[in-house]
Amino acid sequence: MIKTKHLFTMPVDVEIPLQMVGATPLGERRIAKITGGTFEGHQLKGRILPGGGDWLLLRADGSLQLDVRATLETNDGALIYMTYRGYRHGPTDVMERLNKGETVDPSEYYFRIAPFFETGAEAYAWLTRIVTVGTGHRLPSGPVYEVYEVL
Repeated sequence: MIKTKHLFTMPVDVEIPLQMVGATPLGERRIAKITGGTFEGHQLKGRILPGGGDWLLLRADGSLQLDVRATLETNDGALIYMTYRGYRHGPTDVMERLNKGETVDPSEYYFRIAPFFETGAEAYAWLTRIVTVGTGHRLPSGPVYEVYEVL
């Protein structure tokens, strides 16, 4: 049986509107620029620095594939590079409501991520040796994630 421990909650602010690259051979490409946000948990907390992004791909099967890179700055000044991939999908009407900026109950769609971390800060080196997973939900301002360490 897999056990997890809550690592942090992370609301992410993104620039609206997204950059709409359009239909590519792989699907519809969208780019979301990260403008900020926060993260907070029992072992670490801080802010998300502007400048990261999410290279989104809307696939032919209706799944939104995430490819995110962000820099976290802890309250004690350490920098942590976070990258994650994931998927968001659900019934067509639910996804349309989300895309219009409506608030939708997270139980109505699937939104999961798999984050990994890099840092040169000794106090947070433990992050580079763990596996984490997360659940998300979408607000008009951007996604909110609950990230868990897999024990």
